[in-house]
Amino acid sequence: MIFKGFKVSLAGMEAQRIRIDLASSNLANVNARDENGQPYRRKIPIFETVLEKVKDQTLYSVKVKKIVEDSSPFKLKYGLENPDADKNGYVKLPNVDPLKEMVDMISAMRTYEANLTAFNTHKNLLLSALEIIKV
Repeated sequence: MIFKGFKVSLAGMEAQRIRIDLASSNLANVNARDENGQPYRRKIPIFETVLEKVKDQTLYSVKVKKIVEDSSPFKLKYGLENPDADKNGYVKLPNVDPLKEMVDMISAMRTYEANLTAFNTHKNLLLSALEIIKV
């Protein structure tokens, strides 16, 4: 039970790392199309709470359950000269909003840092306890 705090912090850091990776991938594909000419669909993580019972204590952590494509509509831009334009002259663009992705990335980085601080605090508490016992 003494090392479970590390496990919770590491699970949180892993979930946020995946969130950061997805946000950066979405930003990289803000103008991309797939091999069929369809616009890139934004990818988002679905989180799941992990519940672990240890003796009489309950431990909660998080993990990424799956990664799904955002079903929000594509952006439309008028451009008759574009070869990808439909019969009305509109071009479908990826449903990625760079501002939203940057906000998500900053939020994920802050949450990652909070988990790292919790990890280091737990480590320092254990080291202090060992110092007390050593005497």
